[in-house]
Amino acid sequence: MIRPGLVSVTFRDKSADEILRLAVSCGLSGIDWGENAHVMPGDAAGAAELYRKTIACGLQVSGYGSYFRLCTQESPGEAFAASLVSAEALHAPYLRIWAGNKPSAEADRDFRLKAAREARLVCDMAADKGIKVALEWHKNTLTDTNESAFAFLEETDHPNLYCLWQPTVALSMEERYNGLKQLGDRLLNLHVYYWPDGARAPLADGLADWRYYLGAVSPEQDRYAELEFVKDNTEEQLALDAKALHELLG
Repeated sequence: MIRPGLVSVTFRDKSADEILRLAVSCGLSGIDWGENAHVMPGDAAGAAELYRKTIACGLQVSGYGSYFRLCTQESPGEAFAASLVSAEALHAPYLRIWAGNKPSAEADRDFRLKAAREARLVCDMAADKGIKVALEWHKNTLTDTNESAFAFLEETDHPNLYCLWQPTVALSMEERYNGLKQLGDRLLNLHVYYWPDGARAPLADGLADWRYYLGAVSPEQDRYAELEFVKDNTEEQLALDAKALHELLG
């Protein structure tokens, strides 16, 4: 089953309580709580309280969106540990990380090897807590193309490394579909938005595209399709996009 959710950093300027209110009013089921915006790294008490509030609203924590980036920390294990503290207290099933800070076309072999070593380190740390690690499928990282992303998964070679997926603007629809299909069991959640020609638009306008993408997703796993990048950042558009998402998942 694919359940409807929300990425909390869709509204960075709103409080966690406001995010909860919006999610409930839109009939959503889960929230990916964003680091720095709504949950601070290393704040176990705050994360635990947010988990309690989320459950009390009848929602689930779908994940923890950290901003830990491979190959950017002098002490990656120490930096990741702070995010892991919050993810554990939040009862997050996964912790999102980023595959470096440069486009794959600019990443040499040494960079990729270093990134893979760090990825194995944090995957081991998270596995000890029963938490999955998920790469953000994103431009200007090692997951900016299908080829680079899957090569990096092989280079890391760790059973606790997964991916989130979003329709990266730089890729064609066919490339997006093929990458999504190839992810298979490595796919966790989907970030749902519609950006024709790189400009935000109502999700209702992109339902045909999303039906095409979902044809590549295995129906055998439970996951969330989470709204993000709402046009004009308004609550009204979120409500409309949530209605379209419900129709999509029908």
